[in-house]
Amino acid sequence: MTSAASFPPGRQDTLVIGGRMDADRALLTPRGELVRGCAQTLAAKLAELPAGTARVDLDMSGVHFMDTAGLEFLEVLRDHARRRSMPVTTCRWSGQPRRILELAGLDTTDPLRSPAPRPSPAGSAVALERQERLHLLQEEVEQLRQAIASRPVIDQARGILMATYGCTSDEAWHILREASQLSNTKLRTVAESLTACAEAEGTPPPPEVRTALARALARRAAR
Repeated sequence: MTSAASFPPGRQDTLVIGGRMDADRALLTPRGELVRGCAQTLAAKLAELPAGTARVDLDMSGVHFMDTAGLEFLEVLRDHARRRSMPVTTCRWSGQPRRILELAGLDTTDPLRSPAPRPSPAGSAVALERQERLHLLQEEVEQLRQAIASRPVIDQARGILMATYGCTSDEAWHILREASQLSNTKLRTVAESLTACAEAEGTPPPPEVRTALARALARRAAR
């Protein structure tokens, strides 16, 4: 039977850990990202568990991003299980965090079953390859984050082009991308220059961006 006992949710941060007690079993539900500081958040949550807790289970389905700091999160769980002599499990890993576990050589159904990752000998080709793959994955994630952050200003710039030149949304996108390539300027920078220019007291784009936009617009008109 489920007990009415519960414990307060984690602090509002990159990682929030909710949970409830089911008899002497703690059911934790992390939400957010396993990044720097996540191990401390988990340690604080574990310290709040009632004295009679005999088991801890974590549902990881709410974790959508994980970097190498997530391995520290797992080490805190292992240490808690050893010190308290109790079973501790994690389940329902998915998406990018699951890929990180795979790259780290951990069991994706419950990585606590696997030995804690240790530094491999410098000459280990397997360890070096895994480290490189993990690095590439982290770069891919960072690029995705930057793209999401850039989306609003890019959409605004597309709207300006559509209203000013009567082009479609796709045409506006191609104009921005072509101007970015011609001026060797990041797409977000081109978009920011265009939106700044459209403001009441806006400043014109830098000469290289202005020239590139003019060329991109001229190419569209010639098609």
